[in-house]
Amino acid sequence: MRFVFMGDVVGEPGREAVKTVVPRLEERYAPDFFIVNGENSAGGSGLTPRLAYELMRSKIDVITMGDHTWDQREIMPFFAEEPRVIRPMNFPESCPGKGSVVVQGNGLKFGVINALGLTFMGPTVDNPFLVMEALIEEVRKETPMILVDFHAEATSEKIALGRFLDGQVSCVVGTHTHVQTADDTILPGGTAYLTDAGFCGAHDSVIGREVDAIIERNRTSMPVRMKLAQQGVQADGILVEVDENTGQATRIERFQEKVVSTEAG
Repeated sequence: MRFVFMGDVVGEPGREAVKTVVPRLEERYAPDFFIVNGENSAGGSGLTPRLAYELMRSKIDVITMGDHTWDQREIMPFFAEEPRVIRPMNFPESCPGKGSVVVQGNGLKFGVINALGLTFMGPTVDNPFLVMEALIEEVRKETPMILVDFHAEATSEKIALGRFLDGQVSCVVGTHTHVQTADDTILPGGTAYLTDAGFCGAHDSVIGREVDAIIERNRTSMPVRMKLAQQGVQADGILVEVDENTGQATRIERFQEKVVSTEAG
C-alpha cells in the first residue's frame, strides 16, 4: 500500500498547490490514499465545509487538523456530517468530531489518527503519550496500516512520540511548523518518521505570510496584518509504502513539488 501525506495547506495558494500537484503525484507514485493537514486552509486559519469539499474534489481522502481547528465556527457541526475530516484526538471528548478515521479504497483499509502536541501549542489537551495507545489499539482491530499526524511545535516532542509509537503504527509525521525537515527515516520497529512535512502554499514567504509584514512585526513589536504570500507556490509532503500484512513501512520519500504558475489570490 502507498499513501501520500501533504503538510499544512495554507490559504488559497495551498489549495491551488494541492489541486495542481495531486495529478503529478498520482502519475509518479500511484498512491492508494491522499491525506492533507487542512487546518490553515481558510485564509491561513481554520477550515470551512466548502473548502473541505474543495480539497476532497482534488482526490483528498482524509483531512487532518490542529490548533486552529475551531477558528472557523461553521466547521463545528460539519464534523458530524463528514467523518473524513478529523480533529486532534486529545481534545476533550465534549468537542465536536473524532480524532481518527478508517477509510477504504482499492480493497484496502487505512487508519488515520490526528493528535496535538503539548509544548508551546496553547489549547488544553490530554497528554498524547497517555491516551494514544488505546486509540491505536481500536484502529488496529480494522487495519494494521495507520498514519499519525502529530501537530506539534517542539522537535523533541515529535521525535519522542515517533519513538514511543515505533512498531505500533505505520507512520508518524509532524505538522505545524511549515518547514520540511530532512530526517525522514524508518525507525527500528518499522515506523516511517518525519519531524515535519512542511506546507502547501507560497514559499517565497515566512511560513506562508508576506515577508515584509513579518519583519515589521519583529522590528516594532506592534500588531501587523499578516497577509498570505502568493509567490513560490509548492506542495511539501511524503510518500510512504507500507506492508499490507504487517503495517510496517518499507519506504519513505520526501518531496517538494513546485507549482510553476498559479492564479491563487
